[in-house]
Amino acid sequence: MRSEVKMMLLGPWFWEGFSSFLVSWFSKGRFSVSMFQAPLKMRLETVIHCSKVQEIVEEEGEEPSLLDLPELALECILERLSPAELCSMAGVCNSLRDRCRSDHLWEKHLKHKWGRVICEAAYKEWKCHIASRKRPSLLDRRSQKVFLGSLISVWPFSWHKPKCESRSKPSSCLPIDSIVALYLSLESGKFWFPAQVYNRENGHVGFMLSCYDAQLSYDCKTDTFQARYSSLERRTIEESIHWDRLRAPPVGTPAHVLHTSDCLNDLKPGDHIEIQWRRSKEFPYGWWYAVVGHQELCDGNENRCLCQYNDKVVLEFSQYTPGSRWRQTIVNRKDHREVGNEGDGFYGGIRKLSKEEEISKWKQLWPKQMFD
Repeated sequence: MRSEVKMMLLGPWFWEGFSSFLVSWFSKGRFSVSMFQAPLKMRLETVIHCSKVQEIVEEEGEEPSLLDLPELALECILERLSPAELCSMAGVCNSLRDRCRSDHLWEKHLKHKWGRVICEAAYKEWKCHIASRKRPSLLDRRSQKVFLGSLISVWPFSWHKPKCESRSKPSSCLPIDSIVALYLSLESGKFWFPAQVYNRENGHVGFMLSCYDAQLSYDCKTDTFQARYSSLERRTIEESIHWDRLRAPPVGTPAHVLHTSDCLNDLKPGDHIEIQWRRSKEFPYGWWYAVVGHQELCDGNENRCLCQYNDKVVLEFSQYTPGSRWRQTIVNRKDHREVGNEGDGFYGGIRKLSKEEEISKWKQLWPKQMFD
Protein backbone atom coordinates (compact mmCIF):
# COMPACT_ATOMS: atom_id res chain seq x y z
CA MET A 1 0.00 0.00 0.00
CA ARG A 2 2.69 2.54 0.99
CA SER A 3 4.74 1.79 -2.15
CA GLU A 4 1.66 2.41 -4.31
CA VAL A 5 1.04 5.74 -2.59
CA LYS A 6 4.67 6.74 -3.06
CA MET A 7 4.52 5.88 -6.76
CA MET A 8 1.34 7.95 -7.06
CA LEU A 9 2.88 10.97 -5.33
CA LEU A 10 5.84 10.92 -7.69
CA GLY A 11 3.65 10.94 -10.79
CA PRO A 12 3.59 14.30 -12.62
CA TRP A 13 -0.03 13.82 -13.73
CA PHE A 14 -1.12 13.69 -10.08
CA TRP A 15 0.54 16.98 -9.12
CA GLU A 16 -0.69 18.72 -12.25
CA GLY A 17 -4.31 17.91 -11.41
CA PHE A 18 -3.83 18.39 -7.69
CA SER A 19 -2.19 21.83 -8.03
CA SER A 20 -5.01 22.99 -10.33
CA PHE A 21 -7.50 21.86 -7.73
CA LEU A 22 -5.74 23.71 -4.91
CA VAL A 23 -5.43 26.89 -6.93
CA SER A 24 -9.14 26.85 -7.81
CA TRP A 25 -10.08 26.45 -4.15
CA PHE A 26 -7.61 29.12 -3.09
CA SER A 27 -9.02 31.56 -5.66
CA LYS A 28 -12.49 31.07 -4.19
CA GLY A 29 -11.20 32.10 -0.77
CA ARG A 30 -11.42 28.65 0.83
CA PHE A 31 -8.19 28.93 2.77
CA SER A 32 -9.07 26.23 5.31
CA VAL A 33 -9.72 23.56 2.70
CA SER A 34 -8.55 20.07 3.57
CA MET A 35 -5.85 18.70 1.33
CA PHE A 36 -7.94 15.67 0.53
CA GLN A 37 -11.25 17.20 -0.48
CA ALA A 38 -11.45 16.25 -4.14
CA PRO A 39 -13.32 18.27 -6.80
CA LEU A 40 -15.73 16.53 -9.13
CA LYS A 41 -13.44 16.98 -12.14
CA MET A 42 -10.49 15.18 -10.53
CA ARG A 43 -9.80 11.73 -11.92
CA LEU A 44 -11.40 8.84 -10.06
CA GLU A 45 -7.97 7.23 -9.65
CA THR A 46 -6.68 10.40 -7.99
CA VAL A 47 -9.62 10.44 -5.54
CA ILE A 48 -9.00 6.80 -4.60
CA HIS A 49 -5.28 7.39 -4.09
CA CYS A 50 -5.99 10.53 -2.06
CA SER A 51 -8.25 8.52 0.20
CA LYS A 52 -5.46 5.97 0.75
CA VAL A 53 -3.01 8.73 1.56
CA GLN A 54 -5.48 10.24 4.02
CA GLU A 55 -5.90 6.87 5.77
CA ILE A 56 -2.14 6.57 6.22
CA VAL A 57 -1.84 10.11 7.55
CA GLU A 58 -4.73 9.56 9.98
CA GLU A 59 -3.12 6.35 11.22
CA GLU A 60 0.10 8.18 11.98
CA GLY A 61 -1.79 11.05 13.65
CA GLU A 62 -0.25 13.79 11.51
CA GLU A 63 -2.14 16.76 10.06
CA PRO A 64 -1.21 17.57 6.44
CA SER A 65 0.32 20.96 5.62
CA LEU A 66 0.78 22.85 2.37
CA LEU A 67 4.51 22.94 3.09
CA ASP A 68 4.56 19.13 3.20
CA LEU A 69 4.04 19.07 -0.55
CA PRO A 70 7.04 18.28 -2.75
CA GLU A 71 8.96 21.35 -3.92
CA LEU A 72 7.80 20.96 -7.52
CA ALA A 73 4.12 20.71 -6.56
CA LEU A 74 4.27 23.76 -4.28
CA GLU A 75 6.08 25.77 -6.96
CA CYS A 76 3.46 24.76 -9.51
CA ILE A 77 0.71 26.06 -7.23
CA LEU A 78 2.42 29.40 -6.59
CA GLU A 79 3.05 29.95 -10.30
CA ARG A 80 -0.69 29.75 -10.97
CA LEU A 81 -1.64 32.41 -8.41
CA SER A 82 -2.51 35.99 -9.33
CA PRO A 83 -0.59 38.91 -7.74
CA ALA A 84 -3.34 39.48 -5.16
CA GLU A 85 -3.43 35.75 -4.33
CA LEU A 86 0.35 35.66 -3.92
CA CYS A 87 0.08 38.52 -1.46
CA SER A 88 -2.60 36.64 0.46
CA MET A 89 -0.57 33.44 0.49
CA ALA A 90 2.43 35.39 1.77
CA GLY A 91 0.50 36.10 4.96
CA VAL A 92 0.27 32.44 5.94
CA CYS A 93 3.78 32.05 7.38
CA ASN A 94 7.38 33.20 7.04
CA SER A 95 8.32 30.33 4.75
CA LEU A 96 5.52 31.07 2.26
CA ARG A 97 6.17 34.78 2.53
CA ASP A 98 9.72 34.30 1.28
CA ARG A 99 8.57 32.01 -1.51
CA CYS A 100 5.79 34.36 -2.62
CA ARG A 101 8.23 37.26 -2.94
CA SER A 102 10.50 35.32 -5.30
CA ASP A 103 11.58 37.33 -8.36
CA HIS A 104 10.89 34.52 -10.81
CA LEU A 105 7.22 34.42 -9.73
CA TRP A 106 6.76 38.16 -10.19
CA GLU A 107 8.70 38.48 -13.45
CA LYS A 108 5.82 36.78 -15.25
CA HIS A 109 3.23 39.14 -13.74
CA LEU A 110 5.37 42.20 -14.42
CA LYS A 111 5.85 41.26 -18.06
CA HIS A 112 2.20 40.32 -18.57
CA LYS A 113 0.72 43.57 -17.25
CA TRP A 114 3.46 46.15 -17.66
CA GLY A 115 5.68 44.81 -20.45
CA ARG A 116 4.02 46.87 -23.19
CA VAL A 117 4.58 50.22 -21.46
CA ILE A 118 7.76 49.69 -19.42
CA CYS A 119 11.03 50.36 -21.23
CA GLU A 120 14.72 50.46 -20.38
CA ALA A 121 14.42 54.12 -19.33
CA ALA A 122 11.78 53.12 -16.77
CA TYR A 123 14.05 50.45 -15.30
CA LYS A 124 16.87 53.00 -15.05
CA GLU A 125 14.63 55.41 -13.17
CA TRP A 126 13.57 52.60 -10.85
CA LYS A 127 17.21 51.81 -10.11
CA CYS A 128 17.84 55.45 -9.24
CA HIS A 129 14.74 55.40 -7.07
CA ILE A 130 15.83 52.37 -5.05
CA ALA A 131 19.41 53.66 -4.85
CA SER A 132 18.12 56.68 -2.96
CA ARG A 133 16.29 54.31 -0.61
CA LYS A 134 19.54 52.49 0.14
CA ARG A 135 21.32 55.54 1.53
CA PRO A 136 22.46 55.09 5.15
CA SER A 137 19.93 57.63 6.40
CA LEU A 138 17.11 55.52 4.98
CA LEU A 139 18.25 52.10 6.09
CA ASP A 140 16.80 52.31 9.59
CA ARG A 141 13.74 50.20 10.32
CA ARG A 142 11.41 53.15 10.66
CA SER A 143 12.14 54.36 7.13
CA GLN A 144 11.64 50.88 5.74
CA LYS A 145 8.23 50.67 7.39
CA VAL A 146 7.15 53.94 5.77
CA PHE A 147 8.26 52.70 2.34
CA LEU A 148 6.64 49.30 2.75
CA GLY A 149 3.44 50.92 3.95
CA SER A 150 3.15 52.78 0.65
CA LEU A 151 3.60 49.51 -1.27
CA ILE A 152 1.05 47.41 0.59
CA SER A 153 -1.63 50.08 0.13
CA VAL A 154 -2.40 48.30 -3.15
CA TRP A 155 -3.70 45.20 -1.38
CA PRO A 156 -3.91 46.24 2.29
CA PHE A 157 -6.00 43.18 3.15
CA SER A 158 -3.57 40.71 1.63
CA TRP A 159 0.08 41.37 2.27
CA HIS A 160 0.02 40.33 5.90
CA LYS A 161 2.99 41.47 8.02
CA PRO A 162 5.41 42.36 5.22
CA LYS A 163 7.61 44.28 7.62
CA CYS A 164 10.09 42.94 10.15
CA GLU A 165 8.36 40.89 12.80
CA SER A 166 11.21 41.30 15.25
CA ARG A 167 14.69 42.70 15.53
CA SER A 168 16.10 39.22 15.18
CA LYS A 169 14.55 38.66 11.73
CA PRO A 170 15.40 41.64 9.51
CA SER A 171 15.45 39.36 6.47
CA SER A 172 11.64 39.18 6.56
CA CYS A 173 11.46 42.77 5.29
CA LEU A 174 10.34 43.23 1.70
CA PRO A 175 13.51 44.02 -0.31
CA ILE A 176 13.06 47.41 -1.99
CA ASP A 177 15.09 46.28 -5.01
CA SER A 178 12.95 43.20 -5.67
CA ILE A 179 10.62 42.75 -8.62
CA VAL A 180 7.61 42.54 -6.33
CA ALA A 181 8.54 45.96 -4.93
CA LEU A 182 8.62 47.37 -8.48
CA TYR A 183 5.30 45.71 -9.32
CA LEU A 184 3.58 47.05 -6.21
CA SER A 185 5.06 50.53 -6.71
CA LEU A 186 3.64 50.60 -10.25
CA GLU A 187 0.31 49.18 -9.11
CA SER A 188 -0.05 51.71 -6.30
CA GLY A 189 0.88 54.67 -8.50
CA LYS A 190 3.75 55.61 -6.18
CA PHE A 191 6.32 55.21 -8.94
CA TRP A 192 6.04 57.58 -11.92
CA PHE A 193 7.63 55.99 -14.97
CA PRO A 194 8.50 57.31 -18.47
CA ALA A 195 6.40 56.20 -21.43
CA GLN A 196 4.73 57.75 -24.47
CA VAL A 197 1.10 58.85 -24.98
CA TYR A 198 -0.76 58.94 -28.28
CA ASN A 199 -2.91 62.00 -29.06
CA ARG A 200 -2.00 63.81 -25.86
CA GLU A 201 -4.31 66.07 -23.87
CA ASN A 202 -7.47 64.07 -24.56
CA GLY A 203 -7.01 64.14 -28.31
CA HIS A 204 -6.40 67.89 -28.62
CA VAL A 205 -6.59 68.85 -32.31
CA GLY A 206 -3.03 70.16 -32.23
CA PHE A 207 -1.71 66.74 -31.23
CA MET A 208 -3.70 64.35 -33.41
CA LEU A 209 -1.62 61.45 -34.78
CA SER A 210 1.34 62.23 -32.56
CA CYS A 211 3.01 60.48 -29.63
CA TYR A 212 4.75 62.39 -26.83
CA ASP A 213 6.96 61.48 -23.89
CA ALA A 214 5.41 61.78 -20.44
CA GLN A 215 5.71 60.63 -16.85
CA LEU A 216 2.92 58.17 -16.03
CA SER A 217 1.25 57.12 -12.79
CA TYR A 218 -1.28 54.28 -12.58
CA ASP A 219 -4.64 54.35 -10.79
CA CYS A 220 -5.62 50.76 -10.00
CA LYS A 221 -9.17 51.76 -9.00
CA THR A 222 -10.03 53.06 -12.48
CA ASP A 223 -7.41 51.09 -14.46
CA THR A 224 -6.26 54.35 -16.07
CA PHE A 225 -3.20 56.60 -15.95
CA GLN A 226 -2.27 60.17 -15.16
CA ALA A 227 0.34 61.85 -17.36
CA ARG A 228 2.65 64.79 -16.77
CA TYR A 229 3.96 66.53 -19.89
CA SER A 230 6.83 68.97 -19.67
CA SER A 231 6.87 72.03 -21.93
CA LEU A 232 8.34 75.50 -22.00
CA GLU A 233 5.10 77.21 -21.04
CA ARG A 234 3.72 74.98 -18.30
CA ARG A 235 3.57 71.46 -16.95
CA THR A 236 0.43 69.89 -18.40
CA ILE A 237 -1.39 67.11 -16.55
CA GLU A 238 -3.83 64.74 -18.23
CA GLU A 239 -5.96 62.19 -16.39
CA SER A 240 -8.02 59.10 -17.25
CA ILE A 241 -5.67 57.81 -19.96
CA HIS A 242 -6.46 54.26 -21.04
CA TRP A 243 -3.94 51.53 -21.84
CA ASP A 244 -4.59 51.71 -25.59
CA ARG A 245 -3.11 55.23 -25.75
CA LEU A 246 0.22 54.22 -24.22
CA ARG A 247 3.37 52.64 -25.55
CA ALA A 248 6.94 52.07 -24.47
CA PRO A 249 9.31 54.37 -26.41
CA PRO A 250 10.39 52.39 -29.53
CA VAL A 251 13.83 54.05 -29.51
CA GLY A 252 16.02 55.30 -26.70
CA THR A 253 16.42 58.83 -28.08
CA PRO A 254 15.56 61.42 -25.38
CA ALA A 255 12.76 63.89 -26.17
CA HIS A 256 15.16 66.85 -26.58
CA VAL A 257 17.70 65.00 -28.76
CA LEU A 258 17.68 64.69 -32.56
CA HIS A 259 17.18 61.07 -33.54
CA THR A 260 19.77 59.62 -35.91
CA SER A 261 17.92 58.49 -39.05
CA ASP A 262 19.26 55.23 -40.52
CA CYS A 263 16.46 54.58 -43.02
CA LEU A 264 16.64 57.56 -45.38
CA ASN A 265 18.29 55.72 -48.27
CA ASP A 266 15.58 53.06 -48.23
CA LEU A 267 12.51 55.31 -48.15
CA LYS A 268 10.12 55.07 -51.10
CA PRO A 269 6.53 56.20 -51.77
CA GLY A 270 4.02 54.35 -49.63
CA ASP A 271 6.37 53.73 -46.70
CA HIS A 272 5.00 54.53 -43.25
CA ILE A 273 7.23 56.61 -40.98
CA GLU A 274 7.35 58.58 -37.75
CA ILE A 275 9.18 61.90 -37.68
CA GLN A 276 10.20 64.10 -34.79
CA TRP A 277 8.58 67.54 -34.64
CA ARG A 278 8.70 70.33 -32.09
CA ARG A 279 7.16 73.76 -31.93
CA SER A 280 10.42 75.57 -31.17
CA LYS A 281 14.01 74.81 -30.23
CA GLU A 282 13.16 74.91 -26.52
CA PHE A 283 10.34 72.35 -26.74
CA PRO A 284 10.74 68.55 -26.61
CA TYR A 285 10.13 66.49 -29.74
CA GLY A 286 7.02 64.45 -30.32
CA TRP A 287 6.74 61.62 -32.88
CA TRP A 288 4.30 62.30 -35.73
CA TYR A 289 2.88 59.79 -38.19
CA ALA A 290 3.32 60.33 -41.96
CA VAL A 291 3.55 58.43 -45.25
CA VAL A 292 6.21 58.90 -47.93
CA GLY A 293 4.63 60.56 -50.96
CA HIS A 294 5.54 61.21 -54.61
CA GLN A 295 7.42 64.15 -56.07
CA GLU A 296 5.32 66.96 -57.54
CA LEU A 297 6.03 65.98 -61.16
CA CYS A 298 5.56 62.25 -60.58
CA ASP A 299 2.21 60.77 -61.70
CA GLY A 300 2.46 57.93 -59.19
CA ASN A 301 2.69 55.17 -61.79
CA GLU A 302 4.83 52.34 -60.40
CA ASN A 303 6.46 51.64 -63.75
CA ARG A 304 7.59 55.24 -64.23
CA CYS A 305 8.14 56.38 -60.62
CA LEU A 306 11.73 57.35 -59.76
CA CYS A 307 10.97 59.10 -56.47
CA GLN A 308 13.02 56.69 -54.41
CA TYR A 309 16.15 57.76 -56.31
CA ASN A 310 15.55 61.48 -55.71
CA ASP A 311 17.58 63.23 -53.01
CA LYS A 312 14.38 64.89 -51.78
CA VAL A 313 11.86 62.85 -49.79
CA VAL A 314 8.24 64.03 -49.65
CA LEU A 315 6.38 63.32 -46.39
CA GLU A 316 2.58 63.46 -46.41
CA PHE A 317 0.48 64.19 -43.29
CA SER A 318 -2.87 63.15 -44.73
CA GLN A 319 -4.86 64.13 -41.64
CA TYR A 320 -4.58 67.71 -42.93
CA THR A 321 -6.48 69.06 -45.92
CA PRO A 322 -4.68 69.58 -49.27
CA GLY A 323 -3.19 73.06 -49.30
CA SER A 324 -2.67 73.19 -45.54
CA ARG A 325 0.82 74.25 -44.49
CA TRP A 326 0.92 71.12 -42.31
CA ARG A 327 0.00 68.76 -45.16
CA GLN A 328 3.49 68.15 -46.50
CA THR A 329 7.17 68.61 -45.77
CA ILE A 330 10.32 67.72 -47.69
CA VAL A 331 13.57 66.41 -46.21
CA ASN A 332 16.97 65.80 -47.77
CA ARG A 333 17.87 62.16 -48.11
CA LYS A 334 21.64 62.75 -48.33
CA ASP A 335 22.15 65.44 -45.70
CA HIS A 336 19.21 65.30 -43.34
CA ARG A 337 19.27 67.38 -40.18
CA GLU A 338 16.68 69.34 -38.24
CA VAL A 339 14.81 71.65 -40.64
CA GLY A 340 12.11 74.25 -40.08
CA ASN A 341 11.46 77.65 -38.59
CA GLU A 342 9.70 79.28 -35.66
CA GLY A 343 6.51 79.63 -37.67
CA ASP A 344 6.10 76.03 -38.86
CA GLY A 345 8.09 74.26 -36.19
CA PHE A 346 11.12 72.02 -36.61
CA TYR A 347 11.24 68.53 -38.13
CA GLY A 348 13.84 66.12 -36.77
CA GLY A 349 14.82 62.47 -37.12
CA ILE A 350 12.86 59.78 -38.95
CA ARG A 351 12.19 56.14 -38.17
CA LYS A 352 10.63 53.79 -40.70
CA LEU A 353 7.72 51.63 -39.50
CA SER A 354 8.24 48.02 -40.52
CA LYS A 355 5.93 46.29 -38.04
CA GLU A 356 2.31 45.95 -39.10
CA GLU A 357 1.12 46.38 -35.51
CA GLU A 358 2.68 49.86 -35.35
CA ILE A 359 1.05 50.91 -38.62
CA SER A 360 -2.31 49.47 -37.54
CA LYS A 361 -2.13 51.41 -34.29
CA TRP A 362 -1.76 54.73 -36.12
CA LYS A 363 -4.66 53.84 -38.42
CA GLN A 364 -6.84 53.09 -35.39
CA LEU A 365 -6.14 56.60 -34.11
CA TRP A 366 -7.08 58.28 -37.41
CA PRO A 367 -9.36 61.30 -36.83
CA LYS A 368 -12.93 61.31 -38.10
CA GLN A 369 -12.37 64.52 -40.03
CA MET A 370 -9.46 66.30 -41.71
CA PHE A 371 -7.86 69.41 -40.23
CA ASP A 372 -6.85 72.67 -41.89
